[in-house]
Amino acid sequence: MHEVWTQAWPTVLTMLSYTTMQFVDAIMVSHVGPLEVAAQGNGGLWAFAPQAFLFGFLSVVNTFVAQNIGAGRRSAVAHHGWAGVWMAIASWVLIMIPWAICLPMLFGAMGHPPELLKLEVQYGMVLAYGSIAGLVGKAMSNFFFGLQRPRIIAVAAIVGNIVNVLLNYVLIYGSEGRPDWGMPGVAGVAPMGLFGSAIATVCGTIAEASIPLSLFLFGAIAREFKTRQAWRPRAKELRDLAKLGWPVSIQFGNEIICWAIFMTILVGEFGVQHLTAGWATLRYMHLSFMPAVGFSVATTALVGKYIGAGRPELAANRAHWAVGMAMMYMTICAILMAVFRRELIGIFVSNDDPALMHEVIEIGSRLMICAAIFQTFDAIGITYTGALRGAGDTLVPGFATIILSWGFIVGLGLWLVLTQPGLMSVGPWIGSGVYIILYGVFVGWRFERGAWRRIRLLEPTDHHV
Repeated sequence: MHEVWTQAWPTVLTMLSYTTMQFVDAIMVSHVGPLEVAAQGNGGLWAFAPQAFLFGFLSVVNTFVAQNIGAGRRSAVAHHGWAGVWMAIASWVLIMIPWAICLPMLFGAMGHPPELLKLEVQYGMVLAYGSIAGLVGKAMSNFFFGLQRPRIIAVAAIVGNIVNVLLNYVLIYGSEGRPDWGMPGVAGVAPMGLFGSAIATVCGTIAEASIPLSLFLFGAIAREFKTRQAWRPRAKELRDLAKLGWPVSIQFGNEIICWAIFMTILVGEFGVQHLTAGWATLRYMHLSFMPAVGFSVATTALVGKYIGAGRPELAANRAHWAVGMAMMYMTICAILMAVFRRELIGIFVSNDDPALMHEVIEIGSRLMICAAIFQTFDAIGITYTGALRGAGDTLVPGFATIILSWGFIVGLGLWLVLTQPGLMSVGPWIGSGVYIILYGVFVGWRFERGAWRRIRLLEPTDHHV
């Protein structure tokens, strides 16, 4: 347990920091208006959709670095770190910039009201153009997670969070400030609203990525692993990331696409109030599941290390401890979401319009009950997926995600929208809940079957220079 917690707590803190940044963004934007909350959620989700595919490739940097550390092959570590950086840069140029250009057409096809359309396009384009920092940062965070040095990433995430919050206040409210909070404005700065929030998020991400990247290039770690000497792109390591990472890429990206369809189309079918309530509920889900993602990332590193060292029993033991910790945390979150659902949703709604506030709280209260039901299963699915990834078992979980997410998030959700319109946005949430429960049960069963023990990523004949 001690080793799991030592590896996990900085990672959990990192994920909480990410979530806190998004949560604070949403609360600050909610004081501009409910339309901005919906636009922020929609714009951010679709801007992130292709990044989710790319993050799948970059996440296995953790696996290769951890297994090489466990196997004592320190000379191979820097090459996999650089493979992640080069893949991030190429992806931004070839994928994210064209995606940013296409976002207006994508949102225009959704049939949203013009005032919502303008805001979500604006927000999404800023995040897409600024995604280079997030991509490079993802490569670096997985490098240091695999290196078993997660505290570096925790510090970087906290710094990024502080930068984001400060700039949020300055750019969202400008010279007007928040008199209702007793806080002054910043003279000479025009309030930018949602656009300012997007800029602040990108700046926070740049600050966060700069810390591990600097340590990767300079100082003790650079000397220990000779990182600057390994800067040239190498086909072998790029193939490693592509071969192991493509199922993870499909898993991450496909799931985000399904959630994007779920929120912007299925839930969006019922209007801005349902979108606002839905995004408020998702913000609390993020506070619940992102620490579990931290346990998952830590489990990937620990399982990878012990697989590399030829000790699968220890790998399984660490995975079981991590699953138990994640389940305990997310179960507590589920109880809080159910008991305090009305108060929690109310945080995201301005009381300027009491009738609107009441409607959003009523909708959100029902959605929070839906979310509370599947939290424990989500912990199981998230953490066991990280354990399987550490062992190199990525293909089957990836395909399971495709089948289950399209079958239930989209398929069952759409069926309920069309055949049970009286459920309104609760219908799609039922579909998503069924998906999360089934996926958690499946990956738990797959890990316990033990097929991952027979996977070999590092062949005995491998030689790295």
